[in-house]
Amino acid sequence: MSLLNFSGPNVAVFTITGFDHLPHQKLLGCIILLSYTLALLCSSTNICIIAAERQLHRPMYLLICNLAVVDIMFTTSASTTMISALLAEDKTISFYSCISRMYIYHLGDITGCLALSLMALDRFFAISKPLRYTSILTNRRIFILIILTWFIGFGCMGKVVAVADKLPYCQPIIKYVFCDYPALIRAACVYPEPYFKIPAILGMWLICGQLPLILLSYGKIVYTVLRLPDNGKRGQVFSTVISHFIPVLCYYLPKLISVLLTRVGVKLNLSERNALLIISTLLPSLINPTVYCLRMKEIRTKLLQVLYKICVAPCKRW
Repeated sequence: MSLLNFSGPNVAVFTITGFDHLPHQKLLGCIILLSYTLALLCSSTNICIIAAERQLHRPMYLLICNLAVVDIMFTTSASTTMISALLAEDKTISFYSCISRMYIYHLGDITGCLALSLMALDRFFAISKPLRYTSILTNRRIFILIILTWFIGFGCMGKVVAVADKLPYCQPIIKYVFCDYPALIRAACVYPEPYFKIPAILGMWLICGQLPLILLSYGKIVYTVLRLPDNGKRGQVFSTVISHFIPVLCYYLPKLISVLLTRVGVKLNLSERNALLIISTLLPSLINPTVYCLRMKEIRTKLLQVLYKICVAPCKRW
């Protein structure tokens, strides 16, 4: 890895300039703020309901709770920077704040991918091997798997942050919309290409390693569902499978679009890259908790009970 000749002091403060050329910045900021607020509200609701209800302390709901924690961490690390730049017009961020947000963002990205893999594994055993499901995936085993995914994320991101932290930074400009690894590498006084090997390896592992496992799991589930003799039961299970596959689609689709466009020789300009980055950050964190809150009967029922006690019951007393 080659470093350019630079012996001056490192930059202490960066300026986010990814939004400077965009019109209607306040409108975009309001949209991001609304999306972030809804994502926080839905994820927090899922966590509170699952934590409060002992009957929901089961593998599937533990995985939903884990994904909600990941979504909050993932979207907060990026959305707060974008909201500050667009609405508060504070486009500066300190070096160490930028590094820490980069760490949290990519940690959420990796653990989010692994969380989706665990949820696909859970549905595979629940539908393909229903009689053995409770003995194969116990709460203890699910908890161990969740902890393992976090350790994998911490380990991967420790290496990434170590690389980024050691680089010399001589230009105080980040041309992207928040702090992530590519943005920091391009702000460093180095030839950037060698430093993209690590995220390329991680990206290949996420797309070529985890995605095929998820697709194979859901493929087996679909095959099992098609063999069910009861059409009503088949439709109910299909609906459940589709609702679980939507978060997978929201997570991987922006990444696949970026990879495919690069492979066919399409070069995205800075605005297009930033737009894809914003979508890939906000969409999964907004869709995931909404899907599980609306599709999981137990969560939906408990939420309606809480809303009834808050909104309807006091009115009846009067």
